[in-house]
Amino acid sequence: MEQKKKVLLAFSGGLDTSFAVKYLSEDLGYEVHTAIANTGGFSDEELAVIADKAKRLGAASHTTLDVTKDYYDKSIKYMIAGNVLRNGTYPISVSSERIFQAIATIEHAKKIGAHAVAHGSTGAGNDQVRFDLTFQILAPEIEIITPTRDMTLTREYEINYLKEHGYEADFKKMEYSINKGLWGTSIGGKETLKSEQTLPESAYPSQITATEPETLKLTFTQGELTGVNGKEYTDRIAAIRAVEEIGAKFGIGRDMHIGDTIIGIKGRVGFEAAAPILIIAAHKMLEKHTLTKWQQYWKDQVGTWYGMFLHEAQYLEPVMRDMEAMLESSQRNVTGTVEILLRPYTYTLVGVDSPFDLMKTDFGEYGEVNKAWSADDVKGFTKILGNQMKIYHNVQKRNGKAE
Repeated sequence: MEQKKKVLLAFSGGLDTSFAVKYLSEDLGYEVHTAIANTGGFSDEELAVIADKAKRLGAASHTTLDVTKDYYDKSIKYMIAGNVLRNGTYPISVSSERIFQAIATIEHAKKIGAHAVAHGSTGAGNDQVRFDLTFQILAPEIEIITPTRDMTLTREYEINYLKEHGYEADFKKMEYSINKGLWGTSIGGKETLKSEQTLPESAYPSQITATEPETLKLTFTQGELTGVNGKEYTDRIAAIRAVEEIGAKFGIGRDMHIGDTIIGIKGRVGFEAAAPILIIAAHKMLEKHTLTKWQQYWKDQVGTWYGMFLHEAQYLEPVMRDMEAMLESSQRNVTGTVEILLRPYTYTLVGVDSPFDLMKTDFGEYGEVNKAWSADDVKGFTKILGNQMKIYHNVQKRNGKAE
């Protein structure tokens, strides 16, 4: 008997990937193996439920690939260093983790000797590009199969197909599509599809339980979060989760992101990301005290490009390693503690305590006392500083074009 070809399916347990297990097996005749790449968004209980679904659907094997540490070490660390917020708003929560899920999936496909790899992305979003491009670069010899995209399937078709093939489950359509990860949770559907509406309180997975102001202290060591409210963390992932637990109860980090997709259309999604928003805000405040003007300027440029490239599936482009090197170098003095006052829906950056604080110098106190220069020094400096402008305006006046 001819041996079936193996396909590895990136499996989330949702409708699209549940359909794909049955379709790849029963219609295309593949030996279907499933894998879920966890970047910190699933609990052990949730992962067990997903594994059970794969088994009941008939998967030949199911594997959980935990890439949370890789995701932090190779992405989140640099997004903090770069203060990455797409369009000044979104901490590219889902965008960044998809690349690492794709890398883990294709590496597992090679490990089990799969002839093909499959995912459940549609043809309208960014994820199809992130998965396809990563697969093509890391394993060009492996075929990519995408039933949902290629067949333009409806939800009703997939539900009926599964029922006809003996799989029963609660596929009641949820009002919102929620993707939860270590670096934030995205919420899509209903109001996010209309430019003039926003998400109601009930749409957010985390509900507000704290009403009284609370102080949060975040400690950074060379740009990395190492302490929360005086507790030291050697595990950076645990530190992020601690901040999320504190900030989420205030409803901090909620917003709506509107941006340009990789394929050229506008996209809109709601999100809640208490930890990323608070960590980036505190980190940026600390940098204002510890970096020079030009360090801040050039790091901001690099951070913006780094976030854009990461969002647009360019993680494997070698220039990303160059940008990471610059971002890491910039963090050598970004050490200290930032105090934040939390209130429902908002926060206030109170202040910074750092041994590298450039405000604490022997040169002078802004607006108060100068110690390293005299009044005459400033007078002479100001004359020289204005030379180009003086020359320009003098020439304009000479030519009757005084401004």
